[in-house]
Amino acid sequence: MASLNSACDSAPDVALHFPTRAERPGKLPHAASLRAAPNPAFLNEGDVLKRLFGRVVADYAEFLFYAWDDEREEVIGAGHAIPAAWDGDTASLPEGWDAVLEARFDQEPPTPTVLCALGITIADEWRGRGLSRRMIERMAEIGRDHGLDTLIAPVRPTLKHRYPLTPIDRYIDWRRQDGSHLDPWLRTHERLGANILKVAPESTVTTGTVAEWEEWTEMAFPESGTYVVPARWCRSRSTASETKAFT
Repeated sequence: MASLNSACDSAPDVALHFPTRAERPGKLPHAASLRAAPNPAFLNEGDVLKRLFGRVVADYAEFLFYAWDDEREEVIGAGHAIPAAWDGDTASLPEGWDAVLEARFDQEPPTPTVLCALGITIADEWRGRGLSRRMIERMAEIGRDHGLDTLIAPVRPTLKHRYPLTPIDRYIDWRRQDGSHLDPWLRTHERLGANILKVAPESTVTTGTVAEWEEWTEMAFPESGTYVVPARWCRSRSTASETKAFT
């Protein structure tokens, strides 16, 4: 989990705009790569995601925003965030993505004090062009517009799946020769002023039958045990009846 207290200014680009869903409701044309099914497939199968994310979109449209390309007249990126409660003490940070949503939709949710990022998705052809930085900046700006000056984020490192044997708390300390994070997604956040506060080893949980997980991952799970699923780091615990994965 990382926190960002302020966003940096970036050079304006007249071709791109970042409206919220509240400002531009309804269906908008999306780039083809954003319409494609997620890869791996289980990314849309999280237990809490399936139960509550529809309410995030319906109830918090002012915190969902797009990167709109005027020239192509389509959405090339989307960001989701939600108000959350945090007192500034690392020990009381939510235990990840699922915990943030559960708390927000509790019968008596606490008063929000921060904005929590839920995710940023960027069209394939726009990756590596600095758009992710601008999306994070826009998310922080939206939070400030609503009196939420701190942005926290349960960040999933993008290269962790290449090092499945390395514990996450060691991986996040790996640095390049220039002193910046080895992981590009962690590096992007750090360059914007974010600090890593703690590890959330079970930020989100996906539960499915063994048959479902074999379909989602195109792997076989012949016996009960712990498996590493390639392409997106997670660990999976399998029993005869169901499999759970933690990311």
